[in-house]
Amino acid sequence: MNDATLAVGSLHALPGTKTRGTLRADLGTLTADIPLTLVNGARPGPRVVITAGVHGGEFTPIDAVVRLADRLEPGDVHGQLIICPVANPPAVYQGRLNVSPVDGVNINRVFPGDPDGGPTERLAAWLFTHLVDGADVYIDLHCGGIDQVLKDFVGYRLTGDPDLDKATAELARSFGIEDVILGLTADGGNSHAAAARRGISAVLVEVGSLGQRDEPTALSRVDGLLTALRHLGVLDQDGSAPAPTREWVWSAGVTAEATGLWYPEFSLDADADVIGEVAEGDVLGRIVDPAVGTEHTVLASAGGRIFYAMHGLTVAPGAELAALAVPWDPDTATRPDTLRTPGAGHGSDETDPRT
Repeated sequence: MNDATLAVGSLHALPGTKTRGTLRADLGTLTADIPLTLVNGARPGPRVVITAGVHGGEFTPIDAVVRLADRLEPGDVHGQLIICPVANPPAVYQGRLNVSPVDGVNINRVFPGDPDGGPTERLAAWLFTHLVDGADVYIDLHCGGIDQVLKDFVGYRLTGDPDLDKATAELARSFGIEDVILGLTADGGNSHAAAARRGISAVLVEVGSLGQRDEPTALSRVDGLLTALRHLGVLDQDGSAPAPTREWVWSAGVTAEATGLWYPEFSLDADADVIGEVAEGDVLGRIVDPAVGTEHTVLASAGGRIFYAMHGLTVAPGAELAALAVPWDPDTATRPDTLRTPGAGHGSDETDPRT
């Protein structure tokens, strides 16, 4: 039997119970109310943290984790679950963008945060201090934002710890998503990278495009989460085998170098098997100055399959237009410091790839 109380701030769940509520995070110049569901299983097992709403404009992950929290019964659970459907309320409720309207900061660049920094850095620190630290497993849910198409994938970081990397690779393959993308280091400010550096098995799960919020996608996401929880032993096994996966590694990120109107020349059909495959030097599209009609041609800096891309019309310098990955072969792997990595979009930054 599990005899440990699950406590986060003033919220408590006794063994075999579920508690829902809100905790207030002090962000210095303002506060944010963070919704949580605590599920404390009747039997011992791992502590798993699941977050959604790290970015604004990504609706299906929020919908899915709320449905998951409703569905879970403590009597069925081995271990403890902390579920946070809206990790970044300012971005979710006010900005609906990757960056917070409070300070213009993308929280998924500053994890594990700074308790003495700006509001978004303080929020990142609060999330790690109260939720992520002490977890055995961390699952961060995202999707293509309101201006972005995306091919579903799971991402994780290699840490150099064989046991941790093996456990995380097996977790990444458990969601029923065909494509798994590795980040070759755990550097940078992404949530799952920061968690991996602390010895936590952490994955990024990306399902859906354009901020869609349709029920079938949400239910599919719930099914994937339930499958992963069975893999972790949080829920009883149902006898199903993991689906086959393909492994990739980031090869390039393409960012805008001009302000204007973006006209891609590759498929933006998110329902297709692939969004697009390109070779190094291929024309990806054009950025047109709406005032004078001049064009800036955008070329692929490396070859690969496009896993996410800008769907919006208007772009400014630094906007991420596409991110490419190539099949991963550990026997002939390129050294991490020679790989080009995606740029400044919602899932990656200038110093580390999205996964």
